[in-house]
Amino acid sequence: MRGLLDEYPRGPAYDEMFGADGLPHPHMRALYDALQTLTGDDLARRGAARDRSFRDQGVTFSHAGEEWVFPLDLIPRLIPAAEWEVIEAGVAQRVRALEAFLADVYGAAEAVRDGVVPRSLITTSAGFCRPAHGIRPPNGVRIHLAGIDLVRDQAGVLRVLEDNLQIPSGMSYVVENRRTMARVFPGLFLEQQVRPVASYPGRLLDALRRSAPAGVEQPTVVLLTPGVHNAAYFEHAFLARKMGIELVEGRDLFCREQVLYMRSIGGQQRVDVVYRRVNDDFFDPVHFRPESVVGCPGILNAARAGNVTIANAIGNGVADDKLTYTYVPELIEYYLGERPLLPNVTTFRLDDPDVRTDCLARLDQLVIKPVEGSGGSGIVIGPHASDAELAAVRERVLGEPRAWIAQELVLLSTSPAQLGDQLLPRHIDLRPFAVNDGEEVRVLPGGLTRVALREGSLIVNSSQGGGSKDTWVLTSRPEQGPEADGPPAFPAQAVRGSVPDQGPHNDQPQQQQ
Repeated sequence: MRGLLDEYPRGPAYDEMFGADGLPHPHMRALYDALQTLTGDDLARRGAARDRSFRDQGVTFSHAGEEWVFPLDLIPRLIPAAEWEVIEAGVAQRVRALEAFLADVYGAAEAVRDGVVPRSLITTSAGFCRPAHGIRPPNGVRIHLAGIDLVRDQAGVLRVLEDNLQIPSGMSYVVENRRTMARVFPGLFLEQQVRPVASYPGRLLDALRRSAPAGVEQPTVVLLTPGVHNAAYFEHAFLARKMGIELVEGRDLFCREQVLYMRSIGGQQRVDVVYRRVNDDFFDPVHFRPESVVGCPGILNAARAGNVTIANAIGNGVADDKLTYTYVPELIEYYLGERPLLPNVTTFRLDDPDVRTDCLARLDQLVIKPVEGSGGSGIVIGPHASDAELAAVRERVLGEPRAWIAQELVLLSTSPAQLGDQLLPRHIDLRPFAVNDGEEVRVLPGGLTRVALREGSLIVNSSQGGGSKDTWVLTSRPEQGPEADGPPAFPAQAVRGSVPDQGPHNDQPQQQQ
């Protein structure tokens, strides 16, 4: 019987399963052997179990006015322990440097004075928030949760694609993906010795509590959501439930004498920390959009007075700006005195006339991105674009050069993905999450691997037809105790790759019982 990977096509991109010699990478051998014992029918059965689990749990995202079950590919992405150590150190380094940059931007602006970055970088950034100037968080943390997007290039080098420091999303899907995969591939999961992710929400809650105003011993933390119509509402509800905090909307909050309160059945309750999932522009109608009904009037004044902590801080968007991204290697050296551990993708600043001329001459070879874009929107991939699309983006770049950057095309690495009864290579990236509690930047093991399920696509966002994979960080020292993901809800024995993993048991009788 032929295995699922016997006819797996190899392309020009670096493949996460196979090396240049055509053999599986050493850390992928057990997964390769396990997949070779499966059939298309086995994949279909496990896929049905996955879909049933996600539907039962309501693991969804909203797109174009409809609710969609979040797409989880059945084949996990494995990261060896040694490589994870590099990722962990590189992401933490980047977050520390960006924390220092944000403190500088909304403080003394020493990087501008010393010529590390131009003043225009800050003043022309749509993410720069003047009302946040001078606000000092209680424990100095502005980036409580970061999502740093990484890609692997054709040479196998991991590079930073972009930083997400305002409202990084995806943590809930990491936890749900793991819970589901532990049921779908129980034997393989137990054999691999994978670092757990169940502690993600607890780590975040600990960081939020540590950021409370001075003198507050038992802080009240809430999660502020725009409401049920937001695309990420599942995640808001999931995290609030896992952290054991109140999920509130703007109408549930009010400020009096620069103190924030929450309306509750028991009366008014003071709020000390707000984990916000509302964008800057809608957060406080007093300082931003006056027509906003999803924010809370006066909350920024309460933060300035030191009576409430906003996580992540207002104004972090200036560090998310893709033009700022081009300066991060210099910022790491300036603030930390260190060399960057994770390089950027080669990027060009189109506000420089000479650079702009060179890039426009080879527009069909580059990737053009809006500096304020997100979710893959507005990106033009030169080699895949039509003449009309290239002409349109040329005019937009010439009209507003500051609003765009150009990057060399990175052919993202590929990983086997289930498409019907086949396993085919699809491009992937990785979003590790880092939590800063004021004393240490903790990079949570794994993260959200996103996969472009459309053939040839380099856009991994779910809103653009992408999906996700469970990310397994391998270790020789499996963690036990309260942080462990826990065994499946049914008995399962670890199996060797030569023996088929029996997969999920029929849990219908258990549900009825």
